[in-house]
Amino acid sequence: MSSLLLTGIGSLVTNDPARGDLLGELHDAALVIDGSTIGWVGQRRDAPVADAALDLGGRAVIPGFVDSHSHLVFAGDRAEEFAARMTGTPYSAGGIRTTVAATRAATDEQLTANVSRLVTEMRRQGTTTVEIKSGYGLTVGDEARALEIASHFTDETTYLGAHVVPTEYADDPAGYVSLVTGPMLDVAAGHAKWIDVFVERGAFDEDQARMILEAGLARGLQARVHANQLGEGPGVQLACSIGAAAADHCTYLTDADIDALASSGVVAGLLPAIEFSTRSPYPDARRLLDAGVTVALATDCNPGSGYSSSMPFCIALAVREMHMTPAEALWSATAGGAASLRRPDIGHLTPGAQADLTILNAPTHLHLSYRPAVPLISQTFISGRPV
Repeated sequence: MSSLLLTGIGSLVTNDPARGDLLGELHDAALVIDGSTIGWVGQRRDAPVADAALDLGGRAVIPGFVDSHSHLVFAGDRAEEFAARMTGTPYSAGGIRTTVAATRAATDEQLTANVSRLVTEMRRQGTTTVEIKSGYGLTVGDEARALEIASHFTDETTYLGAHVVPTEYADDPAGYVSLVTGPMLDVAAGHAKWIDVFVERGAFDEDQARMILEAGLARGLQARVHANQLGEGPGVQLACSIGAAAADHCTYLTDADIDALASSGVVAGLLPAIEFSTRSPYPDARRLLDAGVTVALATDCNPGSGYSSSMPFCIALAVREMHMTPAEALWSATAGGAASLRRPDIGHLTPGAQADLTILNAPTHLHLSYRPAVPLISQTFISGRPV
């Protein structure tokens, strides 16, 4: 274990509310990484001695991005489906079954290689924590292997056997719910931290979703919900009633939905790369924030509705299309994602926190939205180690 002093930081985003503003931003700052955690934060003139030092020459430092929603265990792609959407075909989630067929046919090695490729992309773009769902196998064996593969890359693994009803159960959705809550859950529980359900027309209704989530909770999994993506529906209210950590998508919300999110503390996960790729309306982030709802930003990286692994891209979209300020978007992509995953050890740079941080080739975090699509990530540290 050794310590590293990062000095010459032009702008340091700590996300420390004790520092008086949303981002707890310091200028002309320094930071000490002590082993795998943050040891000290403050002004450069006050910096303590460390075993080694690195002068960043005025670059900005931010907490590593926390991507709290992704679907990385899959095979194939759906580029033609994307092209069709760009010529007017609406998104209806029907293409999920195309990915299910490709994923079932893939080898473990092929699936692992694809997850590795995407996680590497994410790290190069400043992401230090990623949640990874199953959901493209939809058999007992395929869901088990998806979660086992995901567990090699993250501790934030999510069982999404209730993604859609697979073709072979098209005439027996109740039978599939029994599989999801029985034998499939039995094998998933050993590999997953979370359980999730796609609550939507064409997927699972409120009663089915509640049964599935409650079965997962009884097995010690924590709950997340795909909610209100394609239209108003029961997903958000269900998430709030069962104490889920997050309701993700939140594209179509009633006043009652927003009140429920605000009063329950359930995090609203917004996924703007999906709206970009599907030409759907963007969620109203301003309305959520003004109501006091905690908001997280995530990529929802998947081969169908949004094949982007870039949190900086999501930040730029949130600022441009969802009327978030640059500070709000960055907080939601870091501390908001940590809240969505119930991880108090990440998403901020304060003494004792995990040393997950990103160095920008820019003087401030504002450049993430000011210079969209520019590769601004200079270096990423995870648990104090450069990656």
